[in-house]
Amino acid sequence: MIRTLVVAATILTLSVGPAFAQRAVVRGLDKITGHARDYTLTVGRAARIGSLEVIARSCSKAAPEETPEVKIYVQVFDHPPAREGEESERREVFHGWIFASSPALNALDHPTYDIWAVDCR
Repeated sequence: MIRTLVVAATILTLSVGPAFAQRAVVRGLDKITGHARDYTLTVGRAARIGSLEVIARSCSKAAPEETPEVKIYVQVFDHPPAREGEESERREVFHGWIFASSPALNALDHPTYDIWAVDCR
């Protein structure tokens, strides 16, 4: 009985709520070279942007009749260069929602790279 209620509530929430996508599009900027490039991330899989490992955990896009908004929940890990004979240390530098309409609201603070939300597909 409880399981049926949970499934029904989930279906209702998904049908009324925003559209969730399997792919997130982010734009990565290398501040040193000035080159920006779009990256298509599969939700749940890691992708490399320079020395960063970016994992999109969720991507949602507002319904067409609402104010346009793209929200992507990401985890970002940095792999700085390792010294000779040592392994690169993986450390988390950011996790949270990034918004296409307000890139500075919850931004990645990294000395070399900027990442912001573009689209969900």
